[in-house]
Amino acid sequence: MSEESPTAVVSEGRADRGNPTIAELEEEGDIAADYIEELLDITDLDGDIDIDARGGRAYVSVNSSEDSNLRLLSKPDTVTALQELTRIAVQTKTGGFSRLILDVGGSREARQSELENLVDRAIERIEGGAASAALPPMSSYERKLVHDVVADRGFTSESEGEGRDRHTVIRRA
Repeated sequence: MSEESPTAVVSEGRADRGNPTIAELEEEGDIAADYIEELLDITDLDGDIDIDARGGRAYVSVNSSEDSNLRLLSKPDTVTALQELTRIAVQTKTGGFSRLILDVGGSREARQSELENLVDRAIERIEGGAASAALPPMSSYERKLVHDVVADRGFTSESEGEGRDRHTVIRRA
């Protein structure tokens, strides 16, 4: 009988989470989908689950028809909380850190649109004469999205601040 702990066996090959393999990301997605499916069953909510792996992250999307009660879970703060709970479930099963992204009812797409509008308004302030424009604090994932949008618009950005106050500042390129 092996003297390895169960966690060591499960997390074998997962020590370097800097570059997870597609198989590892798919495993994360499967674990997350099982967790979310149980949650949906317990709460008597309807939803179809899709799993994708791209950019070094597992993406799990929960969608349903427009008349579904799933909209109860698609508020940004609720999605963020569910994502953290799902990540904990994945990390418990795999023994490794997870950068999983959860989308419920298109909430991530809606947030992407909000962030693009926020960047556009900030750029308008810069074009109107401001040296820079600071955005409100947001998660690292949202800051990454903002940095990408800013670069697409031909400007530069950097994250400033610590912890919950970490935010993005946009400047001319």
